[in-house]
Amino acid sequence: MSHPLLERLGIAEHPRVVASATESSDRVVVSYSPATGQPIAGVRLDDEGSYEQTAASAVEAFKRWREVPAPKRGQVVRAIGDALREQLEPLGELVALEVGKIRAEGIGEVQETVDIADFAVGLSRQLYGLTMPSERPEHRMYEQWLPLGPIGVITAFNFPNAVWGWNAMLAAVCGDVTVWKPSLLAPLTAIATNKIAQDVAEAMGHDGIFQLVIGTDEAVGKRLVADRRFPLISATGSCRMGRAVGQVVASRLGRCLLELGGNNGIIVEPDADLDLAVKSVVFGAVGTCGQRCTTTRRLIIHESIADAFVDKLASAYRTIRIGDPLETSTLVGPLINEQAVASFERAVSAAREQGATLVVGGSRVAPSELPEHLRGGHYVQPTIFRAPGSSLPIAMEETFAPILYVFTYSRLEEALEMHNSVDQGLSSAIFTSSVRSAERFLSPSGSGSDCGLAYVNLGTSGAEIGGAFGGEKDTGGGRESGSDAWKAYMRRQTCTINFGEQFALAQGIRFE
Repeated sequence: MSHPLLERLGIAEHPRVVASATESSDRVVVSYSPATGQPIAGVRLDDEGSYEQTAASAVEAFKRWREVPAPKRGQVVRAIGDALREQLEPLGELVALEVGKIRAEGIGEVQETVDIADFAVGLSRQLYGLTMPSERPEHRMYEQWLPLGPIGVITAFNFPNAVWGWNAMLAAVCGDVTVWKPSLLAPLTAIATNKIAQDVAEAMGHDGIFQLVIGTDEAVGKRLVADRRFPLISATGSCRMGRAVGQVVASRLGRCLLELGGNNGIIVEPDADLDLAVKSVVFGAVGTCGQRCTTTRRLIIHESIADAFVDKLASAYRTIRIGDPLETSTLVGPLINEQAVASFERAVSAAREQGATLVVGGSRVAPSELPEHLRGGHYVQPTIFRAPGSSLPIAMEETFAPILYVFTYSRLEEALEMHNSVDQGLSSAIFTSSVRSAERFLSPSGSGSDCGLAYVNLGTSGAEIGGAFGGEKDTGGGRESGSDAWKAYMRRQTCTINFGEQFALAQGIRFE
């Protein structure tokens, strides 16, 4: 019997879904609940042949879709947003079931896709080009933005719905077709999400706009990345994955939109609102069990307030309810799988060996502390370490788990140097009541935070869709979601028209 959520979302009988599967094979991948360790359902995998069919279909669909006026494309996206609103709770609960986010975060993720659909609808009437004066008489110059082509979207397990939404909704109004390769850890959410979008588009006469390939890197991933038919590859994942994708796409002179790792820090000044800072640090560090690219991993706090602040943090950590992500009282769910638990345990051991002091947490949640039905899950304790000085090698690495490393400083310049010392550059924050400190952190010279996202008196997690999302350095440099991120999904064309009768060249060149 299939899971009730699959029934509610209409994918229990989907051709890809194998409800009875309990073990993965060459042809089927099983999605397991990280909360219980139990299988949810199997999903049939694509092979080289089915990938080729999908890619060829996407090329043909693009030829039709680009001819649809952008405001009409926006109406399709508007209808998709409405359909997602109708399925907000069950789809959000499927996110929670499949990747272990708490229910509120799962629903919030789907709401993010609804929000970006709303943003894209307005954008469909605002794909503006520029008009500029020509130096030649009776000439006109302007730029226009044109559909780019079929795009490949590769997503990670931790945001199995929203990251697709950031890409697919914008790409759709820009006239592009999306081929989505989701994580094999969250294929059911992808099937349900893509089905909603596909059904809406087909009902409105536009089939093939949203397509899905689910498969291994060997059978599907590498082919998609290397495929010249896809002028843009948007990939979310590890820095290691991003380097591999970037090299292949660059070798064929394609475009990459890379959203990779984060090692995000928060600076807390002595004049900060400490209650606000505590709440923000806790959510930033333990939300999604530390499995966000924007997770707060380093706390850089002024030495005069460090002891009292860490005591408050530790007290807050001890009240965190760990358990079933579908229960409304739960604040922290499980890690995604046993490999993630092992990574957590290695980081804890390394921190101890490197001289860090454990403040709270530091181990797996004992099965005896969990209800019987959760004892096969992958639960760990949110953990805080105090660094022995200004350097801690393990803190330079991104561990996808709820581990927070605490450093102290005496001068803001010292804190900024520590903050910017890691390879990644995604999200950053400062808590202060000083305009000078805030502006120093956001310095227009670029000497403050070196991250793509910078917040004052907010935590590192929870970006709004209106601003472009992404980071610098090893984070990849890509930008998704709001602002002018739509330009990544289009090609720019500069147009010049001679409406006179004279032969005229630029730069005053005479050729007679």
